[in-house]
Amino acid sequence: MDAADAARPYPPIGDYALIGDCHTAALVSRAGSIDWCCLPRFDSDSCFGRLLDWDRGGRYSITGPPGARVTRAYVDRTLVLVTAYRLGRHVATVTDFFSMRMGGRRRPRRELVRIISGIRGRMRFDVQLVPRLDFGEVKPWIYAAGAHAHFAVGSNTGLRIFGDVPMEIVDEHELRASVQVGRGQTICMGVQFFRPEEAHTVPQRRKARVELRAHLAETVRWWHLWSRKIVHPGAAKDSHARGDSHARADSHARADSHARANVGAPGANIVRSAITLKALTYAPTGAIIAAPTTSLPERIGGERNWDYRYCWIRDSIFTVWALANCGAESEADGVRRFIQRTAAGNADELQVLYAVDGKRRLTEIELPQLEGWRGSRPVRIGNAAECQYQADMYGLIVELSWRWSLRGHRPTRPYWAFLTRIVAAAIDKWRLPDRGIWEVRSRPLHFVHSKVMGWAAVNRAIELAQRYRFPAPLARWREARDAMRAEIERRGVDHRRGIFVRSFGSREVDAALLLLPSVDFTAPDDERMVRTTDVIRAELEADGLVRRYRQDDGLRGSEGAFLACSFWLINCLARQGRVREARTVFKRACACANDLGLFAEQYSRRSAQMLGNFPQGLTHLAHIGAELALAAASGKDSASAQARRM
Repeated sequence: MDAADAARPYPPIGDYALIGDCHTAALVSRAGSIDWCCLPRFDSDSCFGRLLDWDRGGRYSITGPPGARVTRAYVDRTLVLVTAYRLGRHVATVTDFFSMRMGGRRRPRRELVRIISGIRGRMRFDVQLVPRLDFGEVKPWIYAAGAHAHFAVGSNTGLRIFGDVPMEIVDEHELRASVQVGRGQTICMGVQFFRPEEAHTVPQRRKARVELRAHLAETVRWWHLWSRKIVHPGAAKDSHARGDSHARADSHARADSHARANVGAPGANIVRSAITLKALTYAPTGAIIAAPTTSLPERIGGERNWDYRYCWIRDSIFTVWALANCGAESEADGVRRFIQRTAAGNADELQVLYAVDGKRRLTEIELPQLEGWRGSRPVRIGNAAECQYQADMYGLIVELSWRWSLRGHRPTRPYWAFLTRIVAAAIDKWRLPDRGIWEVRSRPLHFVHSKVMGWAAVNRAIELAQRYRFPAPLARWREARDAMRAEIERRGVDHRRGIFVRSFGSREVDAALLLLPSVDFTAPDDERMVRTTDVIRAELEADGLVRRYRQDDGLRGSEGAFLACSFWLINCLARQGRVREARTVFKRACACANDLGLFAEQYSRRSAQMLGNFPQGLTHLAHIGAELALAAASGKDSASAQARRM
């Protein structure tokens, strides 16, 4: 893509890349502009927010020459982004990353690094650093703080801008520079968060170039160490296949023994999805956010714009399953402990979502001064789903403990006491309608998926109690479990068509029904489940992708295809032995990722663009589950074929 085309206002969502440090994240456009970054946490106010208001939001851009061809890739198995610019015989790169280090969970550097490197010939770049704090409300005061260093302070945020670039202050509120690099030259720039009241204690960075180059090497090592644990079918093949197609790193990486910035296959793959999920983890508490953005629309110009920078119990538990299944088990215990802490060990205190530090009050408000991405208003911060009753959360928590136990982790006695209170709440509230997995803003219903998850809470607790001989009212639990199943079988099934339905008494389906086999309520190849899968495809597929539902949800307008649902469909098809169908859908769904392998929440095939918050954790974890299910089913097919030949 041409650099000028990439720099147009409000580029497509898929034009962005993710960088982060497991405390916060930033989105970097193909044009080299950081248009979204909240510091110091995922859910802090934005300091660069042009993503949601092109004029007011602020940015940190490094712009290459007009006409330059732009390509980009992550350094293999890391979250270090390398963007290459080519103009005739001239080549240069920009490397973007958040610094990582051992011990960063408690002592993060909170440092955003950008390094410009000359590879061949000479190339000029324009640098503009335009911080706008508090979602564009505050223009910070910028002043010199030593050689090639500045402070930007305002509201409750301070930024130290440093490096080896002489930057000019413009109108006290932004910094600019024009730099040129030749072969073998590098220019290093850092932005570090601090509290404004600590400005007088912030030490100068007198060896910025040396430090930032060292931080690059350390960050690559950190991500390599973490991603080494990711195991999946075909991992060895992927490693061998990278070969000579690897992209070249810039010269500073060569100096640090990272001579070539190897990149894996373009597009979606398990390792990239796992790294993305790890990047959405808030290291100090173990919380996992749904996405690092707010208010990217499900429909351009519509009102379906939500803040996803929080930890949903559901998404976090799904993420744990996905990471554990591909080798990253340590994250599971962190989420389990986070949930127990935030609920204060009391099932009655449990809510649907929390801030990354466990805070409960996430009041939803609108920011009318922001125009939203491509005019999609309102921009919201906070999320009213905090007050919703969603009954599936009880089943998810017990299911997590049950799956964790299958890996040899016995629940502690205090945690078992917490789980028994979860089960009691699931039983007591089972006959209440809820808002469901999709958090509808219309009236509550008796959603079948929610009812099945209530059943799962009791069923898995019985299995745990029997396995470990924990004290439990087993007779009462069995009676409740059996009564739940009988009610679901009676009211949650369209007996004429022989399928599960969206809610008690309805005839419609929704894509959440594809999850019923995941808790063993029904076998994936049960006749009713097979028919339900087929009806979902017939009624909810649009342009080859699956929508969540078609019923009224209390909001105006429609939305795109919800990508996680397509991956759930693949999982079902694969486990039903319909491998060829599953592969077809898998190829179609993976094509919705961008060139870096990142997925948004939704996708419109008609307009060929991503919709919703980005990158979306739920989509990435569903992608991992689908690929693993497809690999397992393909293995069974191969074994069966071999047996027939013998």
